[in-house]
Amino acid sequence: MLRTLALAAVAATLAGCASQSSQNFNVESAPEAIRVPAGNRLAFEAVGVGKLTYECQQNYDKPTEFKWVAVGPDAVLSDRSDRVVGKYYGPPATWDNLDGSRFTGTQVATAPGAAGSIALQLVKAEPSTGNGAFTDVTYVQRVATKGGVVPPETCNEMANGTKADARYQADYIFWKAR
Repeated sequence: MLRTLALAAVAATLAGCASQSSQNFNVESAPEAIRVPAGNRLAFEAVGVGKLTYECQQNYDKPTEFKWVAVGPDAVLSDRSDRVVGKYYGPPATWDNLDGSRFTGTQVATAPGAAGSIALQLVKAEPSTGNGAFTDVTYVQRVATKGGVVPPETCNEMANGTKADARYQADYIFWKAR
């Protein structure tokens, strides 16, 4: 009950941040890199609205350089009718449905997003817990991204360890085995 109320409050707060995508996803339009393997069927779609948190970190390959690193999402998931259905957060990348079903996933591939937007993404789902909409999800595609790119703030030794949030919106396409 508290989780439902918390998600509803977050959804209300974020409602003015971005407009919902009104179109269903066209499977044929996905870049080859993020296409779901054969043997899967489109199960449902959701729109995620929230933030991506970045942290300024030392580049371990080049210790004198620093870079913004994505450390986790925090988004409310809504269906195409703007009804809150769950939450996406991490790490690890976790999709949590209000019906009690949940899964985590690992990125498989990315493709460039529109200018000023985060990359499109293909994620392989780990086995789910609970029974509901997220039960048996095999893959998730992140498409139609808006915003969420690396912060414009300077990332250097003095900023090491600081965090910055970037607002974003994306469509999440959930797949299940045939």
